[in-house]
Amino acid sequence: QVQLVESGGGLVQAGGSLRLSCAASGRTFSSYAMGWFRQAPGKQREFVAAISWSGGKIAHADSAKGRATISRDNAKNMVYLQMNMLKPEDTAVYYCAAQGSLRSSDIYTHSDEYQYWGRGTQVTVSS
Repeated sequence: QVQLVESGGGLVQAGGSLRLSCAASGRTFSSYAMGWFRQAPGKQREFVAAISWSGGKIAHADSAKGRATISRDNAKNMVYLQMNMLKPEDTAVYYCAAQGSLRSSDIYTHSDEYQYWGRGTQVTVSS
């Protein structure tokens, strides 16, 4: 079982940057594919980025390409989301998610594929 705690959210001006972190507990973190999702008020949760447990396969949503980078440090049980050139429409609660996977290349981009979720961290981008 994995427990996830996000941090790093806050208020930032448009064009600014944030680095979100997700701390995971559990001895087998390195066998979990990880993902970041976000949910704005009144909207459905949407995919932002995902990474395989090896770190060798990565996917980003079209809305995040070129502006967001997902990475992980298995030795520290951490996953990160670096977000640059933030826009007001990036305002949302950002969630970290984990799903056990057998293959190092497994990656998941849909929220219903993930079993474990953090509580989220608020990101607010002012114009």
